[in-house]
Amino acid sequence: DICTRSYKILTERVGFPATDIIFDPNVFPIATGIREHDNFSVDFLEAARLIKETLPHALVSGGVSNMSFSFRGNNPVREAMHAVFLYHAVAAGMDLGIVNAGQLAVYAEIPEDLRERVEDVVLNRREDATERLLEVAGGVKGQAKADGEDLSWRQGSVAERLSHALVKGVGEYIVEDVEEARQAASRPVEVIEGPLMDGMNVVGDLFGSGKMFLPQVVKSARVMKQAVAHLQPFIEAEKEEGGPGGAKGGGAKGRILMATVKGDVHDIGKNIVTVVLQCNNFHVIDAGVMAPYAKIIAAAQEEKADIVGLSGLITPSLEEMATVASEMERTGLSAPLLIGGATTSKVHTAVKIAPNYSGTTVHVADASRAVGVVASLLSATQKADFAAAVEAEQETLRQSYAKRPQRKSRPLDAARQAGDAIDWRDYVPPRPKFLGVEVFDNYDLEELAAYIDWTPFFRAWEMKGAYPAILGDGKEGEAARALFKDAEAMLARMVSENWLTARGVIGFFRANAIGDDVYLYADGNRLQGLAVIPFLRQQMEKREGRANLCLADFIAPRKTKLDDYIGAFAVTPGHGVKERAAAFEKDNDDYNAILLKALADRLAEAFAERMHERVRMEFWGYARGENLTNAELIKESYRGIRPVPGYPACPDHSGKADLFELLEAQANAAMVLTENMAMEPAASVSGYYFAHPEARYFGLGKIGRDQVKDYAKRRGVSLKEAEKWLAPNLGYDVKN
Repeated sequence: DICTRSYKILTERVGFPATDIIFDPNVFPIATGIREHDNFSVDFLEAARLIKETLPHALVSGGVSNMSFSFRGNNPVREAMHAVFLYHAVAAGMDLGIVNAGQLAVYAEIPEDLRERVEDVVLNRREDATERLLEVAGGVKGQAKADGEDLSWRQGSVAERLSHALVKGVGEYIVEDVEEARQAASRPVEVIEGPLMDGMNVVGDLFGSGKMFLPQVVKSARVMKQAVAHLQPFIEAEKEEGGPGGAKGGGAKGRILMATVKGDVHDIGKNIVTVVLQCNNFHVIDAGVMAPYAKIIAAAQEEKADIVGLSGLITPSLEEMATVASEMERTGLSAPLLIGGATTSKVHTAVKIAPNYSGTTVHVADASRAVGVVASLLSATQKADFAAAVEAEQETLRQSYAKRPQRKSRPLDAARQAGDAIDWRDYVPPRPKFLGVEVFDNYDLEELAAYIDWTPFFRAWEMKGAYPAILGDGKEGEAARALFKDAEAMLARMVSENWLTARGVIGFFRANAIGDDVYLYADGNRLQGLAVIPFLRQQMEKREGRANLCLADFIAPRKTKLDDYIGAFAVTPGHGVKERAAAFEKDNDDYNAILLKALADRLAEAFAERMHERVRMEFWGYARGENLTNAELIKESYRGIRPVPGYPACPDHSGKADLFELLEAQANAAMVLTENMAMEPAASVSGYYFAHPEARYFGLGKIGRDQVKDYAKRRGVSLKEAEKWLAPNLGYDVKN
């Protein structure tokens, strides 16, 4: 009742977005010996279910470790209790759990007798549950792992060995075991339809229930592809001899077309979802990257796709997805449309994409959700109800979006008056070591590897913990350690065998601000113009004393007569990634192909971080005495910033064109831009350098039509073109 009343007040009276409401129904200790406490966990689970059923879009949180308080001092039992409670709480609808990651067992690995007794307590299934748990609590100890490889599984039947190899991702014996199975089968395709699919069904079930993690699933897919590759020549030979062979996509649950939209070259997320769907016996047709809508629609029609999936990373891809949806509607397609990628969201899909298409359009947050969504969309009994539920949720989101409280904004002139009032009187701008550009060919990968931020690497694999804590996590730790070991081994080979070539270019230029523009000069008298870089200013109304920021604020205004400077950079370690990944994929090794691309992305950020450090200490030299650890660099505990076009302070991706022209990035680093301003190679970073001590990152937020018109004029583009690039930041409806 309290949650319901609070929800109604917040959503109906205050206009607070339901998606921002988090309820904590309270987790209390159980197994305390007090009868009144026995149902506390069940009460929480029921409360979570009710909140999810009756309060749309609200989130549920809980302090998990509270429930095991009566067993403090016995960590193995507490770990088991936390794992069991989490397993049931997540199923009931809990979104966020507060728990010590070091006290969390893997649900599937809890000894069966202990798990049964813990579940009796958590679910209050019997009156003597507490007594029965106490009987074994004193004898519960952590299990030590034996040294050396355990090959006892090799003693099982061929079907058992194949299942083990798939679940564990072990490929050493797969050809041998598949051949044994083929010789015992009447037709080679029976090995795929029988023991191999049985094993992959186990993988799918474990992943779907949260008992396997993405890196493990991708390894399983690699083993499956190796098995199918061994069988393929025998299947083809059977066809040539007049046998039935195996039909294209035959036996699959459905046909899914996947594509990264036009102008976007990023495919890690798409490839991960593809692997997960294939592991669950869906036939996936990959339309590749930079796919224009005409190619996507033609492929969907030709391949008779049951579902179309769109992926993208950069913000212009959001508009391209809306275009694809409109064109699918115009050409009469009706296949459900899946939307995914780092910049996508459930709200954006509901507000900007779904209205363009009469077919079902679903946002898929990550690979773990893809299988359930696709299965529901293709189920004869579930499809209609699922589609209706999606449409109802999207309509609610659209209404909430329309009613959302609008933050007050200032007219552009007032926002400029409230700009950052830096005192330039005693400031002496540091002069860079050189002016113009400097090129770096074949930069040392080993040097860059030391600057890797590993946390985003694990998140690319949908593992949410922070490095290095994730390596000791009770739930994800084992999978994280295995992934990290593989990553370190590949990184060592990338360095020692020169798999990739890192190239970059940096530059420093005379600069002064005039309004919200930064003027670059070719001569010492600052009379000969080199370029003009227009920036954008925050327009949200702020309390007194807080500025409406613009990046131009951090460059000395022309009227100060100070000789200031701006820097620029474009770096990539990505030359060679495409070819090496293609070789892995040719060998049916999606795991190493994805691992390579994920490492290349991390090396790109490491390259940008290392080059910025050298700029501060060496090339610009305004922080020569800096001595920071890699952790401090990741936290940006230094003077100066390196904002990137397309990110919060300067969200217009088309600004990369100015950078690339200024740095001659194509000639100097073999980097190019797509029509939607994605960089190639995909593992690339480019941006500006600002040196002023008060320079800081910020989010632009929503801006008004007055600024967009002004910006379009300053950039020399049409209003429509400016609105296209700034769509996520528009504080108005372009149709009005």
